[in-house]
Amino acid sequence: MARIGRWALWLGAALLLLVAALFAWHLYGARPRLTGEVRAPGLAASVAIARDAAGVPTITAASRADAAYALGYLHAQERFFEMDGLRRVAAGELSQLFGAATVYADRAVLAHRFRARARGIVARMAPAERALLDRYVAGVNRGLGDLSATPFEYALLRAEPAPWRAEDTVLAVFAMYLNLQPSLPKTELFRARAARRGGRAFADLLYPSATPLDAPIDGSRLSLPPLPARFAPQAAPGVPAPGPEPAVPGSNNWAVAGRLSSSGGALVANDMHLGIRVPGMWYRARIVVRGEGGPLDITGVTLPGTPTVVAGSNGHIAWGFTNSYIDTADAIVVEPAHGRPGWYRTARGDQPIRRVAQPFCVKTACRTVSVEETIWGPIVAVDAFGRRIAMRWTAHARDAVKLASFVAMERARSVGEAIAIAHSAALPQQNLMVGDRDGHIGWTVMGQVPARFGYDGRDAVSLADGRRGWRGMLPPQAIPTVIDPADGRLWTANARVVGGAAYARLGDGGYDTGARALRIRERLFAADRFTPRDFLSIQLDTTSLRNRWWQQRLLAELRARTGDARLSAMAAPVAAWDGRAETGSVGYRLIAAFRQAALADAYARYMGGTPGWQANYLIPASEGALRRLLTEQPAHLVPPGRHDWRGFVDAALLRVATDVEEAGGLDVFSWGAASPAAVRHPLARNVPGLGWLTDPADRALPGDSGVVRAQAPGFGASERFAVSPGHEGEGLFHMPSGQSGNPVSPYYLAGHRDWEDGRATPFLPGPAKWRMRLVP
Repeated sequence: MARIGRWALWLGAALLLLVAALFAWHLYGARPRLTGEVRAPGLAASVAIARDAAGVPTITAASRADAAYALGYLHAQERFFEMDGLRRVAAGELSQLFGAATVYADRAVLAHRFRARARGIVARMAPAERALLDRYVAGVNRGLGDLSATPFEYALLRAEPAPWRAEDTVLAVFAMYLNLQPSLPKTELFRARAARRGGRAFADLLYPSATPLDAPIDGSRLSLPPLPARFAPQAAPGVPAPGPEPAVPGSNNWAVAGRLSSSGGALVANDMHLGIRVPGMWYRARIVVRGEGGPLDITGVTLPGTPTVVAGSNGHIAWGFTNSYIDTADAIVVEPAHGRPGWYRTARGDQPIRRVAQPFCVKTACRTVSVEETIWGPIVAVDAFGRRIAMRWTAHARDAVKLASFVAMERARSVGEAIAIAHSAALPQQNLMVGDRDGHIGWTVMGQVPARFGYDGRDAVSLADGRRGWRGMLPPQAIPTVIDPADGRLWTANARVVGGAAYARLGDGGYDTGARALRIRERLFAADRFTPRDFLSIQLDTTSLRNRWWQQRLLAELRARTGDARLSAMAAPVAAWDGRAETGSVGYRLIAAFRQAALADAYARYMGGTPGWQANYLIPASEGALRRLLTEQPAHLVPPGRHDWRGFVDAALLRVATDVEEAGGLDVFSWGAASPAAVRHPLARNVPGLGWLTDPADRALPGDSGVVRAQAPGFGASERFAVSPGHEGEGLFHMPSGQSGNPVSPYYLAGHRDWEDGRATPFLPGPAKWRMRLVP
């Protein structure tokens, strides 16, 4: 028996060594080529690639198409697993790779049939656009094929990567639609539930358009709706404890005119707030084209899976984005046709609901799922009134993705030219901030804007009688635009940017509060001259205007309750809070916990309990509604199940006190203890020990979702830059997670610590450390 036991141990050890060796082979075999000459069939001319110490390439080519081939080659060598994830997210095909763990995510997007839409977009592309895409696809597949082993993730998942196709690039852009916009008309569904419980006035109260901190660039103000006269719902059953506030995709950007910058040209800043993991969202690159179409020298971030620069500077203009949160989708009530099951009413007469069979696979087990479609879009939900809801969304437009828009932006030479390109573009709708080397600055919405008539898009509506609808998309002259404001300053931060008729045309798709925008405005008007380092200082600002009100409210409530030692002990750190979201602050965490406890409890009770995720019924504007209620304290609007407003606050305070006790006391109840960076590889949670290899050391970082330095676990600035076009050598850049997706790459996680520390690093790539050449 002893001999058998020894053999078993030896066999087990041998198997472990074999597995380790196989894994190591995948790691080292999937390292990117860094030097030498690589045969690249499909190129028209050779392409030089020089990487700096951080792995940032400078691609020098004779044509933009050849540069696209080279970029595709690099994307595949460094980031193919990420690219694969993007196309699968949009197509509802994650479960083919990950199995049952992603079934819910896939089912949530199948109704949108993005793979079929992507195929249609590719089929309708103009020849030049398709030629560039095909060259990129060829580069991707050549880069994937040149790896000696498949990326290590496929070994762990026991899968093989599928070749890249042209439609997959369009799917990568659709994945950004899903990242930046909801795949359900959530706010309309929330408002329907609120109206069901308390009437339209109650829905207007809980989901307002105005917030106390709005800071639009035109200085406009929106009025608050009147309080509802009556509200008497039943008590809310099963209200859960509040969970962490979800991080909402957002961004900051701003610009100052040349007369306010150290260079004399416009100065532009951008930091796009998204989920942070390894590998990161973006891939940095400099692209130099010396022939076809005239010279091009552009530096910025690219999205692996797509062939162009997303945001950056080309020597003539610099540009960046924030998610616009304009209203790009509507909830359409599907009215059943009288006496005709399976049919519905439209302005053109009754129509049959179209049923489309969608293939759906979990690993290799495949079946079909039926998707129901109307002339407006897929049926995606049933609202609180029992009505079937179809979703009309700009992402469903025949031309929802135009790669030509990005290609044109790369070559724009002025603010006016960039604005014109933005108005013909098709992408997830963004606030474009652009400045040029002559000192001009501009803002507009880039992407398609619905031209509604007969309604404002805030509530679910029927289009059956033809009195409401979309007249296509807004023409360029109707899209709000601001160029060269008198004060020389522009800013956006996912909040409302304009008011009046311009606001009415754009609609409200869930704007953020103006807290970040207001702080950016304060900083921009506090000086008359700016350098890139000054802009970096603003990007790292942790002042929380949002929580100043909550500090005063919490302090007053604590001082009014002297009989509870736990609450009395909280008063000192709350009073001492310095107004910033810093890691060592106990006061900030207490204030944030009180705010979140009050919000989650109020909305769960108002809306009749939360089925699942605790923050399910919250939108950014919810905070303003609760601040108003706590200030006015109308007796008839006390959240159901609470005796009065004091009892409501008591419950929130008790929740905070319990959190403090569970954390180990006030001494350890710091903001940093609640806000680790938590930058993880997507497989690290399920593969023991993988995080040791792939993930950066966890650190608590300053910032919060409501401050300019947006930060939350697994969320934050996916890049930061500040640059003046024509003066890129003076610009600054940060990016978390680095360039490479391979943990044994020589520059894995390069730049990540600079991003964490806010250390100024150059916008342009550094001196070449590795050189290679692609030859036809």
